[in-house]
Amino acid sequence: MAGRGKTDTTRKPADTRILMLDSTGKFVPATDPVHYDKKEAGVGPGISFAQHMLAANPKIKIGLIPAAVGGTSIQRWVPGGYDSVTHTHPYDDAMARAKEAMKYGVLKGILWHQGEANSSDFQDSPGYIFLLRQLIQSIRTTFHMPQLPVTIGELGYFRPAFVNFNAMLKAVPDSISFTNIVSAKGLQHKGDNTHFNAESARALGKRFAAGMKALQQINRK
Repeated sequence: MAGRGKTDTTRKPADTRILMLDSTGKFVPATDPVHYDKKEAGVGPGISFAQHMLAANPKIKIGLIPAAVGGTSIQRWVPGGYDSVTHTHPYDDAMARAKEAMKYGVLKGILWHQGEANSSDFQDSPGYIFLLRQLIQSIRTTFHMPQLPVTIGELGYFRPAFVNFNAMLKAVPDSISFTNIVSAKGLQHKGDNTHFNAESARALGKRFAAGMKALQQINRK
């Protein structure tokens, strides 16, 4: 989710209507990399997602809240969980950043794209879905938003383990309300057999937008 695609060195803001919460907790014009979890952060799906969300409603502004921590397993995404590589508390930090962002706007949805670190344990799919359900319920409870939309992205179809993990994800919408899955089929890696290249990251962002719009339509009914 943080993105590892090659960035444009000019770093021009994508659109004055698209903002991102920076490392100091301030909203600034969004440029890639949106995330700063590791020094190799690059192009991810965030800005493309926002651009395609704006296409449906050009009068709004979108604030992206980057909170991904590359390489973390879902077991790190619990209250008090700690990632020794980045020296962060992924869940706690994400909640703190969301609360800060909500001083300026309304939380409309969550994009979840994680799984490489858990893909070798795909046989334990009920365990992963259970932890994901707990995570989503915790976020929804924290913000008193029981129908907060959560759109989940597949892993790239680069390795057999990722393909099997994606097959497991298909069960998520039936297990967790107001969630859906967006496909990563046809997307390409950057040469490392793991991370999307910039073009594919942006294509995934477009798919995330379509998934989020679909969930928001359900909430309006």
